[in-house]
Amino acid sequence: MGRMTNHENYENTGMTDGRREHRDEQDNGCSERSGETGGAAVDNTSRTSTATHKPIVTSRTLSSLSLQSSRSPRSRALTSSETYVNGHLTPVAFTSIAILTFITFVGNFTQLQLSAALPTIVSDFGISVTTAQWLTSIFQLVMGVMVPLTAFLTRRFSTRQIVITSMIVFTIGSLLAWVGSSFLVVLLGRLLEAVGTGVMWPVLQITVFSIYPLSRRGMAMGTVGMAMSVAPAIGPTIGGWQTDANGWRSIFVTLTIIGVFSLLLAIFGLHNFGEHDPNARADFFSVGLSVIGFGGLMFGFTNIEAYPFTHPMVWGAVLIGVIGIVWFVIRQVRGARAFNRAKSAAATSAVSATSATSKRTRSINPPLLDLGVLKNRNFTIGTICAALSFFAFSSIMVIMPLYIQDDRGYSATISGLVMMPGAFGMCISQFFGGKLLDRLGARPVAITGTAVLLFGTIMMSLIDRNTWIWWVSIWQFVRQIGMGFIIMPVTTWSLNCLDHTEVSAGSAVTNTVRQIAGAIGAPVLVILMETLTQLHGGNKIDASIFGTQWTLRVSAFLVFVQMLIVIFGVKGEGAGSSHEAAQKAVARFHEAHEARLVQHAH
Repeated sequence: MGRMTNHENYENTGMTDGRREHRDEQDNGCSERSGETGGAAVDNTSRTSTATHKPIVTSRTLSSLSLQSSRSPRSRALTSSETYVNGHLTPVAFTSIAILTFITFVGNFTQLQLSAALPTIVSDFGISVTTAQWLTSIFQLVMGVMVPLTAFLTRRFSTRQIVITSMIVFTIGSLLAWVGSSFLVVLLGRLLEAVGTGVMWPVLQITVFSIYPLSRRGMAMGTVGMAMSVAPAIGPTIGGWQTDANGWRSIFVTLTIIGVFSLLLAIFGLHNFGEHDPNARADFFSVGLSVIGFGGLMFGFTNIEAYPFTHPMVWGAVLIGVIGIVWFVIRQVRGARAFNRAKSAAATSAVSATSATSKRTRSINPPLLDLGVLKNRNFTIGTICAALSFFAFSSIMVIMPLYIQDDRGYSATISGLVMMPGAFGMCISQFFGGKLLDRLGARPVAITGTAVLLFGTIMMSLIDRNTWIWWVSIWQFVRQIGMGFIIMPVTTWSLNCLDHTEVSAGSAVTNTVRQIAGAIGAPVLVILMETLTQLHGGNKIDASIFGTQWTLRVSAFLVFVQMLIVIFGVKGEGAGSSHEAAQKAVARFHEAHEARLVQHAH
């Protein structure tokens, strides 16, 4: 490899010893991959000479080695031999992944746990239901703001720094909400809880990709996805039980204890994965644009259920959000071009590292969010599929409880029990979907998932005012099985198509798009349902059921579009096909048959 500049080393910082081992395998995982010619990372202090290919040892190298040796074992980034050996995680890596999964589970659990306690909170503080709903809406809003920042945070800070700080913020927020004497203090506590957990899923995702080889990532993502699927199902149930037994503040007592426990786990059990650059600097103007853009957009769509679209709280916030996002995107694209030009200039410059050219290139930082990953066709296809899934899924989770409670007259408890089996169906399918991804590829798994989701949505749309209530539960279970076969396999496949150095940016982009799609999906389809209800007229319940039926059919149409995207878009190496699956099955059959023949011969 030729001589590498300071700036090239900075770009490749994320490819550490713990990741190099899997590089050759990943390079064959997808037919379209950005950064194919990047090469392996080389430490800036041990660059190789073009002529002799011998390492240059400098005083800076010696001081760097001395610094590494003085680090505590948990502060040092784990190498490949310390994380994944003989097809299995090592104990230290397994412990760290378990801690990250538990903390991410807590974040998802916390997001919806308070929904059952809202009526009690409305009564205690004498506020409106719309105001109280901000205790749950704030989570979605803050996560939509935090996720775009994860690419920079994971580049600038170590795994332990991010997780420990997040848990400190989460615990302080839970404590404030527990002892808060006014609604605003409780809301502030919820905001801090959201800040503390908002980056955990992308961090877990990036960590899994940095540890597991390409052939095992589907299984790994499916396994951690199981925990993420169960959390939203049991959160409201346990929250309602705690509220009935000991009041709504007992929820925050529990969360404070969990926060302290998670913090201790992170301090004493979590290790670092991958290197980071403490000298990386953020483009704070882009940070501001991100907060205004994504925050404004999600704020506007969150308000759409409480205000008409003509109200400034809706259209004004959406307009500000769109302007902020467009400005943010333009700035990121221009920043990426300047950064790439600086890299090219540094690569072609023949002068020493202390020259003016090198100083100028070092002063240019990579963009806050590298949107260049969207140039990868496979990654873009996977992101669109995930967005459509979240758009349709989030709306059904709002619409069906309205049908169960308002149109059929069942209690909130029955509504929760009817919808709960779906979460366990998704949990099961995420696990097996991940394993099938490793064995068959993304294409057959995703096609199966979209077909199951489409069939379940069509069958659910057949509801009327006399439908057996568990009919909804059965087809919601089927629908979420289909969801599990789509979201995690397609997302994992799309991230596999990126270079190691792009995974953090890819994770931030795909999770941001999913958050926005989920935030927009529910209010848009709820408005559609209300519009169809008004157009029907007549009996109020019949009109509401008519609106629900046709909203489900619109959702089914979106799933059909998603199926077409999967059929015609999920292609290339790593995607798999039914023909490839059949070939592998036949090959495994022949291997087993030959093994039996050999065994009988002996």
